[in-house]
Amino acid sequence: MRLVCLFTLLCLALPAQAEGFITRLLNKPVPGGVAVLDLGDGQDAPQVRYQGKPVLVIKEDGRRWIAIVGIPLTVAPGEQRIEADGRALNFRVGARHYREQRITLNNQEQVNPSPANLKRIERELAEQSAAYRQFSPRQPSNLLLDKPVDGPLSSPFGLRRFFNGEERNPHSGLDFAVGAGTPIKAPAAGRVILIGDYFFNGKTVFVDHGQGLISMFCHLSAVSVKPADELPRGAVLGKVGATGRATGPHLHWNLSLNDARVDPAIFIGQFRP
Repeated sequence: MRLVCLFTLLCLALPAQAEGFITRLLNKPVPGGVAVLDLGDGQDAPQVRYQGKPVLVIKEDGRRWIAIVGIPLTVAPGEQRIEADGRALNFRVGARHYREQRITLNNQEQVNPSPANLKRIERELAEQSAAYRQFSPRQPSNLLLDKPVDGPLSSPFGLRRFFNGEERNPHSGLDFAVGAGTPIKAPAAGRVILIGDYFFNGKTVFVDHGQGLISMFCHLSAVSVKPADELPRGAVLGKVGATGRATGPHLHWNLSLNDARVDPAIFIGQFRP
């Protein structure tokens, strides 16, 4: 009887043990989160798409292929589906509550821009959206990412934001409360794919880490890289500032997967449900 009980306990423990480190770290299937899906142990990497866009696929622990799916903030809780080599795989998205943030800006143009600035914003949005959609074949060097600056988190991901009482898009990244001039380091190896000085984001750098995993750093005071630069993990790409729509010096870091902005806290092991 004792052996039977022991065998039952071991069987119950197997699913948890079978999960690899990346699955345990990243699998947070909520709006603005990440779903990690088992694709089996075939010889070749499956081709996966979600909402019509290619998905990051890696081999975990050298055993099985997994899809790492970014879930947009706009997705409602419930059933979702990916396509893996033509077959449908379903997964469930849970609920997550996001707080509100109310910000007062003295510059009214940063709340209700003029027609001329609206044209600029539209042009800049198209440029940045194209960068987020890039999907290179390279494998990310690491998925447990480094913090780009050594400092405390301030505004979390997903906040419903109100500027001078008017609701705008949710907070699509993670803010770090650090001083102006603080060096910003690449959280993983990657290629610089876009640099700009934008109306809302100020001085900005986009880095492609591979297979649709894209970092965006904005409000910089200075940029120390150029387009097409290959950055090793930990390379300095610029300095913290307060350019664009910012109330003071800080780093805003966006992380995108399959063109969905997701919570960077997941990738640095600081996710809070």
